[in-house]
Amino acid sequence: MTEERLRIARELHDVIAHSMSVIAVQSAVGNHVIDSQPGEARRALAAIEATSRSALTEMRRLLGVLRQEGEPRGSLTPAPGLADLASLAGQVQDAGLKVWINVDGQRGDIPPGIDLSAYRIVQEALTNVIKHGAASAADVTIRYRPESVTVEVTDSGAGAPPAEVPAPRADSGHGIIGMRERVAVFGGEFSAGPGPDGGFLVRACFPIAQVTR
Repeated sequence: MTEERLRIARELHDVIAHSMSVIAVQSAVGNHVIDSQPGEARRALAAIEATSRSALTEMRRLLGVLRQEGEPRGSLTPAPGLADLASLAGQVQDAGLKVWINVDGQRGDIPPGIDLSAYRIVQEALTNVIKHGAASAADVTIRYRPESVTVEVTDSGAGAPPAEVPAPRADSGHGIIGMRERVAVFGGEFSAGPGPDGGFLVRACFPIAQVTR
């Protein structure tokens, strides 16, 4: 039960950190242009509404898992996965970061846990770009192979790593540490650092063959 609660805590962190970053950027834009560009301010408010509704839906789903057995629980939306990246990219682009999604290979049968973790890593990486990267664009690449699925996120920033919490605990779900933990659970490979062509590169490779479906 403790392990499950830690997993849910990581999920909540990712949802809240991403959504609040987008909302903070959009509210700043709306406040800045509300007098001179009311149309742009309305667009920012619409983005805040959509992002907050999406976050509330995910939070209700996660909190529903914590209900005691026998308690009534409403219908819960499915957990997000790599198929939902277009929607995520739309939220991020509303915050001012251009995102391109590239897919290499044919999607096969991906275990749900890997699908969710890969999505969360992309979400966290893009959130870090918004918060720390000082970048205007990011590329997301998904590589499907029969034995693995790999996600890479690169940005156009200066290549400095996002700040981490000093002396983090082993159960920390923040930033790069949380991403590394997600990959380690499945015996995969994770790396994060300055990219070869500048910017910052996050790469996670999940093995599929040995994961029990």
